Amino acid sequence: MNKRDDMTFPFEEYERRLGDLRHRMQERHLDAVIITDPGNLMYMTDYQTTGYSYFQCLVVPLDGDCFMITRAMEESNIHARTWVTHTRPYPDTGDAIQMLIESLREFGLNDATIGYERNSYYFPAYQQDRIHTSFTDGRLLDCFGIVEQGRIRKSKFEIEIMKKASLATEAGMRAGIDACQAGVTENDIGAAISRAMFEAGGEAPAVMPYVTSGPRSMIGHASWEGRVVQPNEHVFLEIGGCFRRYHTAMMRTVVLDDALSPSLLAAQECMKLALQTVKEAIRPGMTVSDADNIVRQIISYNDVGANLITRSGYAIGIAFPPSWDEGYIISLKQGDSTVLYEGMTFHIIPWMWGVDGDKTVGISDTIYITEDGCESFFDFDEDFVCKGSEVRKGRKKKPPVDLPDYGSIEKIETIKAGENVTEFAKDTKEKKDKTA
Repeated sequence: MNKRDDMTFPFEEYERRLGDLRHRMQERHLDAVIITDPGNLMYMTDYQTTGYSYFQCLVVPLDGDCFMITRAMEESNIHARTWVTHTRPYPDTGDAIQMLIESLREFGLNDATIGYERNSYYFPAYQQDRIHTSFTDGRLLDCFGIVEQGRIRKSKFEIEIMKKASLATEAGMRAGIDACQAGVTENDIGAAISRAMFEAGGEAPAVMPYVTSGPRSMIGHASWEGRVVQPNEHVFLEIGGCFRRYHTAMMRTVVLDDALSPSLLAAQECMKLALQTVKEAIRPGMTVSDADNIVRQIISYNDVGANLITRSGYAIGIAFPPSWDEGYIISLKQGDSTVLYEGMTFHIIPWMWGVDGDKTVGISDTIYITEDGCESFFDFDEDFVCKGSEVRKGRKKKPPVDLPDYGSIEKIETIKAGENVTEFAKDTKEKKDKTA
Protein backbone atom coordinates (compact mmCIF):
# COMPACT_ATOMS: atom_id res chain seq x y z
CA MET A 1 0.00 0.00 0.00
CA ASN A 2 1.20 3.47 -0.86
CA LYS A 3 0.84 5.34 2.43
CA ARG A 4 -0.16 8.92 1.67
CA ASP A 5 -1.72 11.86 3.49
CA ASP A 6 -3.70 13.53 0.69
CA MET A 7 -6.72 11.23 0.55
CA THR A 8 -10.31 11.89 1.63
CA PHE A 9 -9.78 10.04 4.92
CA PRO A 10 -6.77 9.27 7.10
CA PHE A 11 -4.71 6.40 5.69
CA GLU A 12 -5.54 4.30 8.75
CA GLU A 13 -9.21 4.39 7.73
CA TYR A 14 -8.39 2.61 4.46
CA GLU A 15 -6.21 0.11 6.30
CA ARG A 16 -9.14 -0.66 8.58
CA ARG A 17 -11.55 -1.08 5.67
CA LEU A 18 -9.16 -3.43 3.90
CA GLY A 19 -8.62 -5.44 7.06
CA ASP A 20 -12.36 -5.73 7.70
CA LEU A 21 -12.97 -6.85 4.11
CA ARG A 22 -10.29 -9.51 4.36
CA HIS A 23 -11.84 -10.77 7.59
CA ARG A 24 -15.18 -11.23 5.81
CA MET A 25 -13.37 -12.91 2.91
CA GLN A 26 -11.76 -15.35 5.33
CA GLU A 27 -15.14 -16.15 6.87
CA ARG A 28 -16.43 -17.02 3.38
CA HIS A 29 -13.33 -19.00 2.41
CA LEU A 30 -12.47 -16.68 -0.48
CA ASP A 31 -8.89 -16.37 -1.74
CA ALA A 32 -9.65 -13.07 -3.49
CA VAL A 33 -12.50 -10.77 -4.50
CA ILE A 34 -13.10 -8.77 -7.69
CA ILE A 35 -14.71 -5.40 -6.87
CA THR A 36 -16.41 -3.56 -9.76
CA ASP A 37 -18.99 -1.23 -8.17
CA PRO A 38 -17.80 2.43 -8.35
CA GLY A 39 -19.04 3.15 -4.83
CA ASN A 40 -17.16 0.16 -3.47
CA LEU A 41 -14.00 1.15 -5.34
CA MET A 42 -14.29 4.62 -3.81
CA TYR A 43 -14.89 3.20 -0.34
CA MET A 44 -11.91 0.86 -0.49
CA THR A 45 -9.32 3.03 -2.25
CA ASP A 46 -10.59 6.64 -2.75
CA TYR A 47 -10.69 5.98 -6.51
CA GLN A 48 -13.31 7.81 -8.54
CA THR A 49 -13.95 8.65 -12.16
CA THR A 50 -16.90 9.39 -14.42
CA GLY A 51 -15.49 6.81 -16.84
CA TYR A 52 -17.05 3.79 -15.16
CA SER A 53 -18.91 2.83 -18.33
CA TYR A 54 -15.65 1.06 -19.17
CA PHE A 55 -14.76 -2.06 -17.20
CA GLN A 56 -12.68 -1.43 -14.10
CA CYS A 57 -12.05 -3.49 -10.99
CA LEU A 58 -10.02 -3.84 -7.83
CA VAL A 59 -8.72 -7.33 -7.05
CA VAL A 60 -8.19 -7.90 -3.33
CA PRO A 61 -6.36 -11.14 -2.44
CA LEU A 62 -6.63 -12.57 1.06
CA ASP A 63 -2.87 -12.15 1.28
CA GLY A 64 -0.55 -10.13 -0.89
CA ASP A 65 -0.83 -6.99 -2.97
CA CYS A 66 -4.05 -5.60 -4.44
CA PHE A 67 -4.16 -4.51 -8.07
CA MET A 68 -6.52 -2.63 -10.36
CA ILE A 69 -7.65 -3.20 -13.94
CA THR A 70 -8.76 0.00 -15.70
CA ARG A 71 -9.00 1.58 -19.10
CA ALA A 72 -5.62 3.18 -19.82
CA MET A 73 -7.10 6.68 -19.64
CA GLU A 74 -8.25 6.04 -16.06
CA GLU A 75 -4.89 4.79 -14.76
CA SER A 76 -3.96 8.35 -13.77
CA ASN A 77 -6.83 8.33 -11.26
CA ILE A 78 -5.25 5.39 -9.46
CA HIS A 79 -1.91 7.14 -9.06
CA ALA A 80 -3.44 10.53 -8.25
CA ARG A 81 -6.02 9.38 -5.72
CA THR A 82 -5.41 5.93 -4.23
CA TRP A 83 -3.05 3.80 -2.18
CA VAL A 84 -2.96 1.10 -4.88
CA THR A 85 0.51 0.60 -6.41
CA HIS A 86 -0.12 -2.17 -8.97
CA THR A 87 -2.10 -1.20 -12.09
CA ARG A 88 -2.85 -3.20 -15.20
CA PRO A 89 -4.42 -0.82 -17.76
CA TYR A 90 -5.85 -1.91 -21.10
CA PRO A 91 -6.06 0.23 -24.27
CA ASP A 92 -9.31 1.14 -26.00
CA THR A 93 -8.49 -1.51 -28.58
CA GLY A 94 -7.74 -4.05 -25.83
CA ASP A 95 -9.74 -6.70 -24.01
CA ALA A 96 -10.55 -5.83 -20.38
CA ILE A 97 -11.58 -9.33 -19.33
CA GLN A 98 -8.53 -10.89 -20.95
CA MET A 99 -6.39 -8.39 -19.03
CA LEU A 100 -8.14 -9.46 -15.83
CA ILE A 101 -7.58 -13.16 -16.51
CA GLU A 102 -3.91 -12.61 -17.33
CA SER A 103 -3.45 -10.50 -14.20
CA LEU A 104 -5.05 -13.15 -11.97
CA ARG A 105 -2.54 -15.63 -13.40
CA GLU A 106 0.32 -13.16 -12.92
CA PHE A 107 -0.53 -12.68 -9.22
CA GLY A 108 -0.88 -16.41 -8.58
CA LEU A 109 -4.68 -16.51 -8.44
CA ASN A 110 -5.42 -18.59 -11.54
CA ASP A 111 -6.58 -21.59 -9.46
CA ALA A 112 -8.07 -19.62 -6.55
CA THR A 113 -11.61 -19.37 -5.16
CA ILE A 114 -12.61 -15.85 -6.13
CA GLY A 115 -15.68 -13.83 -5.23
CA TYR A 116 -17.25 -11.34 -7.63
CA GLU A 117 -20.16 -8.91 -7.50
CA ARG A 118 -22.70 -10.78 -9.61
CA ASN A 119 -25.40 -8.13 -9.08
CA SER A 120 -23.19 -5.14 -9.93
CA TYR A 121 -24.62 -2.73 -12.50
CA TYR A 122 -21.09 -2.30 -13.76
CA PHE A 123 -20.21 -5.92 -14.47
CA PRO A 124 -22.63 -6.76 -17.31
CA ALA A 125 -23.74 -10.28 -18.13
CA TYR A 126 -21.69 -10.61 -21.30
CA GLN A 127 -18.50 -9.82 -19.37
CA GLN A 128 -19.46 -12.23 -16.60
CA ASP A 129 -20.00 -14.92 -19.24
CA ARG A 130 -16.50 -14.22 -20.57
CA ILE A 131 -14.81 -14.64 -17.22
CA HIS A 132 -16.74 -17.83 -16.47
CA THR A 133 -15.65 -19.38 -19.73
CA SER A 134 -12.04 -18.17 -19.41
CA PHE A 135 -11.33 -18.72 -15.70
CA THR A 136 -11.35 -22.51 -15.87
CA ASP A 137 -8.75 -23.52 -13.31
CA GLY A 138 -10.26 -21.65 -10.38
CA ARG A 139 -13.71 -21.21 -8.86
CA LEU A 140 -15.97 -18.15 -9.08
CA LEU A 141 -18.55 -17.40 -6.37
CA ASP A 142 -21.03 -14.57 -5.98
CA CYS A 143 -19.94 -12.29 -3.12
CA PHE A 144 -22.28 -9.38 -3.86
CA GLY A 145 -22.58 -7.19 -0.76
CA ILE A 146 -19.31 -8.16 0.87
CA VAL A 147 -17.97 -4.58 0.65
CA GLU A 148 -21.35 -3.03 1.45
CA GLN A 149 -21.32 -4.80 4.82
CA GLY A 150 -18.62 -2.31 5.76
CA ARG A 151 -20.13 0.67 3.97
CA ILE A 152 -23.50 0.57 5.70
CA ARG A 153 -22.17 1.77 9.09
CA LYS A 154 -20.42 5.10 8.66
CA SER A 155 -17.29 5.91 10.64
CA LYS A 156 -16.85 9.20 12.47
CA PHE A 157 -14.78 10.39 9.52
CA GLU A 158 -17.58 9.63 7.06
CA ILE A 159 -20.13 11.42 9.24
CA GLU A 160 -17.95 14.54 9.12
CA ILE A 161 -17.73 14.34 5.32
CA MET A 162 -21.52 13.99 5.11
CA LYS A 163 -21.86 17.09 7.27
CA LYS A 164 -19.91 18.96 4.58
CA ALA A 165 -22.26 17.56 1.95
CA SER A 166 -25.20 18.82 4.03
CA LEU A 167 -23.90 22.39 3.75
CA ALA A 168 -24.26 22.13 -0.03
CA THR A 169 -27.73 20.61 0.35
CA GLU A 170 -28.91 23.44 2.59
CA ALA A 171 -27.39 26.14 0.40
CA GLY A 172 -29.08 24.67 -2.66
CA MET A 173 -32.44 24.45 -0.92
CA ARG A 174 -32.28 28.05 0.32
CA ALA A 175 -31.49 29.24 -3.19
CA GLY A 176 -34.22 27.08 -4.69
CA ILE A 177 -36.83 28.44 -2.31
CA ASP A 178 -35.71 32.01 -2.97
CA ALA A 179 -35.94 31.44 -6.73
CA CYS A 180 -39.51 30.13 -6.63
CA GLN A 181 -42.02 32.65 -7.91
CA ALA A 182 -44.70 32.89 -10.54
CA GLY A 183 -43.29 33.61 -13.98
CA VAL A 184 -39.93 31.89 -13.62
CA THR A 185 -39.18 28.59 -15.27
CA GLU A 186 -38.31 25.39 -13.48
CA ASN A 187 -34.94 25.71 -15.22
CA ASP A 188 -34.36 29.03 -13.46
CA ILE A 189 -34.97 27.36 -10.11
CA GLY A 190 -32.72 24.44 -10.99
CA ALA A 191 -29.94 26.79 -12.05
CA ALA A 192 -30.16 28.73 -8.78
CA ILE A 193 -29.99 25.52 -6.75
CA SER A 194 -27.03 24.16 -8.68
CA ARG A 195 -25.01 27.36 -8.47
CA ALA A 196 -25.60 27.66 -4.73
CA MET A 197 -24.61 24.04 -4.07
CA PHE A 198 -21.34 24.41 -5.95
CA GLU A 199 -20.51 27.80 -4.43
CA ALA A 200 -21.01 26.24 -0.98
CA GLY A 201 -18.29 23.70 -1.74
CA GLY A 202 -20.52 20.98 -3.11
CA GLU A 203 -19.36 18.76 -5.94
CA ALA A 204 -21.18 17.17 -8.86
CA PRO A 205 -24.02 15.12 -7.35
CA ALA A 206 -25.04 11.69 -8.52
CA VAL A 207 -28.41 13.19 -9.53
CA MET A 208 -29.20 16.80 -10.31
CA PRO A 209 -31.98 18.40 -8.23
CA TYR A 210 -35.62 17.52 -8.75
CA VAL A 211 -37.71 20.61 -9.49
CA THR A 212 -41.36 20.22 -10.47
CA SER A 213 -44.25 22.66 -10.30
CA GLY A 214 -48.02 22.33 -10.31
CA PRO A 215 -49.33 19.18 -12.00
CA ARG A 216 -45.82 18.11 -13.05
CA SER A 217 -45.13 17.23 -9.41
CA MET A 218 -47.17 14.08 -10.01
CA ILE A 219 -44.53 12.73 -12.43
CA GLY A 220 -42.14 10.45 -10.58
CA HIS A 221 -38.47 11.51 -10.66
CA ALA A 222 -39.15 14.36 -13.06
CA SER A 223 -36.98 17.44 -13.00
CA TRP A 224 -36.98 20.79 -14.76
CA GLU A 225 -38.20 20.92 -18.35
CA GLY A 226 -38.66 24.64 -18.99
CA ARG A 227 -42.19 24.89 -17.62
CA VAL A 228 -43.21 28.37 -16.44
CA VAL A 229 -44.41 28.36 -12.83
CA GLN A 230 -47.92 29.77 -12.47
CA PRO A 231 -49.47 31.89 -9.67
CA ASN A 232 -51.01 29.93 -6.77
CA GLU A 233 -49.16 26.75 -7.71
CA HIS A 234 -46.77 24.76 -5.56
CA VAL A 235 -43.17 23.75 -6.32
CA PHE A 236 -41.72 20.45 -5.15
CA LEU A 237 -37.96 20.46 -4.51
CA GLU A 238 -35.67 17.53 -3.74
CA ILE A 239 -31.93 18.18 -3.51
CA GLY A 240 -28.94 15.93 -2.90
CA GLY A 241 -25.76 17.80 -2.01
CA CYS A 242 -22.45 16.02 -2.57
CA PHE A 243 -18.95 16.21 -1.13
CA ARG A 244 -16.28 13.63 -2.02
CA ARG A 245 -19.06 11.44 -3.47
CA TYR A 246 -20.94 11.37 -0.14
CA HIS A 247 -24.49 12.72 -0.29
CA THR A 248 -27.22 14.11 1.94
CA ALA A 249 -30.72 14.82 0.61
CA MET A 250 -33.72 16.97 1.49
CA MET A 251 -37.29 17.54 0.22
CA ARG A 252 -39.17 20.80 0.71
CA THR A 253 -42.30 22.42 -0.74
CA VAL A 254 -43.00 26.01 -1.77
CA VAL A 255 -46.54 27.34 -2.21
CA LEU A 256 -47.04 30.49 -4.30
CA ASP A 257 -49.95 31.74 -2.26
CA ASP A 258 -50.47 33.81 0.87
CA ALA A 259 -51.53 30.81 2.94
CA LEU A 260 -51.83 27.06 2.74
CA SER A 261 -55.10 25.46 1.74
CA PRO A 262 -56.59 23.16 4.39
CA SER A 263 -55.41 20.08 2.49
CA LEU A 264 -51.86 21.38 2.08
CA LEU A 265 -51.72 22.38 5.74
CA ALA A 266 -52.93 18.89 6.66
CA ALA A 267 -50.26 17.33 4.45
CA GLN A 268 -47.56 19.53 5.97
CA GLU A 269 -48.49 18.67 9.54
CA CYS A 270 -48.88 14.98 8.75
CA MET A 271 -45.37 14.78 7.27
CA LYS A 272 -43.85 16.78 10.12
CA LEU A 273 -45.52 14.46 12.60
CA ALA A 274 -44.19 11.40 10.78
CA LEU A 275 -40.66 12.79 10.76
CA GLN A 276 -40.75 13.81 14.39
CA THR A 277 -42.20 10.51 15.55
CA VAL A 278 -39.78 8.28 13.67
CA LYS A 279 -36.78 10.39 14.72
CA GLU A 280 -37.86 10.17 18.35
CA ALA A 281 -38.24 6.40 18.07
CA ILE A 282 -35.38 5.30 15.84
CA ARG A 283 -32.38 3.79 17.60
CA PRO A 284 -29.97 0.86 17.37
CA GLY A 285 -31.80 -2.45 17.67
CA MET A 286 -34.94 -1.35 15.84
CA THR A 287 -35.69 -3.08 12.54
CA VAL A 288 -36.14 -1.22 9.28
CA SER A 289 -39.71 -2.53 9.14
CA ASP A 290 -40.41 -0.98 12.57
CA ALA A 291 -39.19 2.39 11.31
CA ASP A 292 -41.13 2.11 8.07
CA ASN A 293 -44.35 1.25 9.93
CA ILE A 294 -44.11 4.41 12.05
CA VAL A 295 -43.91 6.63 8.98
CA ARG A 296 -46.37 4.64 6.90
CA GLN A 297 -49.11 4.51 9.53
CA ILE A 298 -49.04 8.26 10.08
CA ILE A 299 -48.90 9.17 6.39
CA SER A 300 -51.64 6.67 5.55
CA TYR A 301 -53.94 8.35 8.06
CA ASN A 302 -55.13 11.21 5.88
CA ASP A 303 -58.19 12.10 3.85
CA VAL A 304 -56.56 14.55 1.42
CA GLY A 305 -56.15 11.89 -1.25
CA ALA A 306 -52.45 11.26 -0.64
CA ASN A 307 -50.39 8.07 -0.53
CA LEU A 308 -46.91 7.00 0.43
CA ILE A 309 -46.25 4.93 -2.68
CA THR A 310 -42.60 4.09 -1.96
CA ARG A 311 -40.35 2.92 0.83
CA SER A 312 -40.26 5.45 3.66
CA GLY A 313 -36.50 5.92 3.58
CA TYR A 314 -33.22 4.56 2.34
CA ALA A 315 -29.55 4.43 3.26
CA ILE A 316 -27.50 7.25 1.83
CA GLY A 317 -23.78 7.93 1.53
CA ILE A 318 -21.41 7.17 -1.36
CA ALA A 319 -23.09 7.48 -4.73
CA PHE A 320 -22.38 7.73 -8.43
CA PRO A 321 -24.92 8.30 -11.19
CA PRO A 322 -27.61 7.19 -11.82
CA SER A 323 -28.71 7.39 -8.15
CA TRP A 324 -27.67 9.29 -5.03
CA ASP A 325 -28.75 6.64 -2.55
CA GLU A 326 -27.50 3.41 -1.02
CA GLY A 327 -31.01 1.99 -0.95
CA TYR A 328 -29.92 -1.18 -2.70
CA ILE A 329 -27.95 -1.94 0.48
CA ILE A 330 -30.76 -1.18 2.91
CA SER A 331 -34.12 0.62 2.72
CA LEU A 332 -36.88 1.32 5.21
CA LYS A 333 -39.63 -0.92 3.89
CA GLN A 334 -42.31 -3.24 5.15
CA GLY A 335 -41.44 -6.77 6.17
CA ASP A 336 -37.67 -6.25 6.34
CA SER A 337 -36.21 -7.48 9.63
CA THR A 338 -32.76 -5.93 9.09
CA VAL A 339 -31.58 -4.41 12.37
CA LEU A 340 -30.42 -0.80 12.64
CA TYR A 341 -27.01 0.01 14.11
CA GLU A 342 -25.13 3.10 15.22
CA GLY A 343 -23.49 4.84 12.27
CA MET A 344 -26.16 4.01 9.71
CA THR A 345 -27.36 7.01 7.68
CA PHE A 346 -30.79 7.40 6.10
CA HIS A 347 -32.82 9.79 3.99
CA ILE A 348 -36.27 9.65 5.64
CA ILE A 349 -38.97 10.48 3.07
CA PRO A 350 -42.54 10.75 4.43
CA TRP A 351 -43.59 12.46 1.20
CA MET A 352 -47.22 12.52 0.02
CA TRP A 353 -48.18 11.69 -3.53
CA GLY A 354 -51.57 12.87 -4.81
CA VAL A 355 -52.78 15.53 -2.37
CA ASP A 356 -56.13 16.71 -3.78
CA GLY A 357 -55.48 14.19 -6.54
CA ASP A 358 -53.00 16.40 -8.42
CA LYS A 359 -50.18 17.49 -6.08
CA THR A 360 -47.07 15.81 -4.76
CA VAL A 361 -45.49 17.47 -1.74
CA GLY A 362 -42.58 16.56 0.46
CA ILE A 363 -40.64 17.21 3.64
CA SER A 364 -37.67 14.95 4.35
CA ASP A 365 -34.55 14.66 6.47
CA THR A 366 -31.18 12.91 6.35
CA ILE A 367 -30.16 11.43 9.70
CA TYR A 368 -27.41 9.37 11.26
CA ILE A 369 -28.08 6.84 14.02
CA THR A 370 -26.29 7.48 17.29
CA GLU A 371 -25.65 5.31 20.32
CA ASP A 372 -29.14 5.90 21.70
CA GLY A 373 -31.13 7.66 18.97
CA CYS A 374 -30.44 9.77 15.89
CA GLU A 375 -29.32 13.20 14.76
CA SER A 376 -30.17 15.24 11.69
CA PHE A 377 -27.50 16.54 9.33
CA PHE A 378 -29.59 19.68 8.81
CA ASP A 379 -30.76 22.77 10.64
CA PHE A 380 -33.51 23.80 8.25
CA ASP A 381 -37.17 24.71 8.77
CA GLU A 382 -39.57 21.98 7.69
CA ASP A 383 -42.71 24.07 7.06
CA PHE A 384 -43.93 24.70 3.55
CA VAL A 385 -42.84 28.16 2.41
CA CYS A 386 -45.70 30.44 1.36
CA LYS A 387 -44.72 33.07 -1.21
CA GLY A 388 -47.92 34.82 -2.13
CA SER A 389 -48.87 38.29 -3.33
CA GLU A 390 -47.38 40.08 -0.32
CA VAL A 391 -43.97 38.62 -1.00
CA ARG A 392 -44.21 39.31 -4.73
CA LYS A 393 -45.11 42.96 -4.06
CA GLY A 394 -42.29 43.32 -1.53
CA ARG A 395 -44.55 43.86 1.50
CA LYS A 396 -43.66 42.40 4.84
CA LYS A 397 -45.51 39.22 5.68
CA LYS A 398 -47.86 39.18 8.67
CA PRO A 399 -46.41 37.43 11.71
CA PRO A 400 -47.29 33.75 11.88
CA VAL A 401 -49.92 32.49 14.28
CA ASP A 402 -48.77 30.08 16.95
CA LEU A 403 -50.03 26.65 16.04
CA PRO A 404 -50.96 23.93 18.52
CA ASP A 405 -48.18 21.48 19.30
CA TYR A 406 -49.17 19.05 16.59
CA GLY A 407 -46.09 16.93 17.20
CA SER A 408 -46.47 16.40 20.94
CA ILE A 409 -46.85 12.92 22.37
CA GLU A 410 -50.38 13.79 23.47
CA LYS A 411 -51.27 14.90 19.95
CA ILE A 412 -49.76 11.76 18.46
CA GLU A 413 -51.88 9.61 20.75
CA THR A 414 -54.98 11.63 19.84
CA ILE A 415 -54.33 11.12 16.15
CA LYS A 416 -53.77 7.41 16.65
CA ALA A 417 -57.06 7.33 18.52
CA GLY A 418 -58.82 8.66 15.44
CA GLU A 419 -58.70 12.44 15.16
CA ASN A 420 -59.05 13.61 11.58
CA VAL A 421 -55.90 15.36 10.35
CA THR A 422 -57.80 17.50 7.87
CA GLU A 423 -60.19 18.74 10.56
CA PHE A 424 -57.20 19.78 12.65
CA ALA A 425 -55.83 21.69 9.67
CA LYS A 426 -59.16 23.44 9.07
CA ASP A 427 -59.36 24.47 12.73
CA THR A 428 -55.84 25.85 12.57
CA LYS A 429 -56.62 27.82 9.39
CA GLU A 430 -59.74 29.34 11.02
CA LYS A 431 -57.66 30.49 14.01
CA LYS A 432 -55.07 31.98 11.67
CA ASP A 433 -57.75 33.80 9.65
CA LYS A 434 -59.31 35.29 12.80
CA THR A 435 -55.93 36.51 14.03
CA ALA A 436 -55.20 38.05 10.63
